[in-house]
Amino acid sequence: MLNSDLTVIHLPEQKSFEVRLDTFTAELNYHLSADTITFTHTGVPAALEGRGIGSLLVRAGLKYAKENNLKVHSLCWFVDKYRQRHPNE
Repeated sequence: MLNSDLTVIHLPEQKSFEVRLDTFTAELNYHLSADTITFTHTGVPAALEGRGIGSLLVRAGLKYAKENNLKVHSLCWFVDKYRQRHPNE
């Protein structure tokens, strides 16, 4: 399955972005404070690893931040690694 076949769902009330596939849920969690979004955790079940789902979630989170003029802060190593590899996103 390609990333383009997957849909990221934004759940603002849960402060989470999710991808659901079969019985599994991958997530990117965050906190909002004033004009800053802080990404706290990216979780991808082992059964879904290696498919680029974590990156898909981070892209969606960064896009949301950009569209809402939010500063980005990260407490998540995966988000940090993604941003190092993709500094222009």
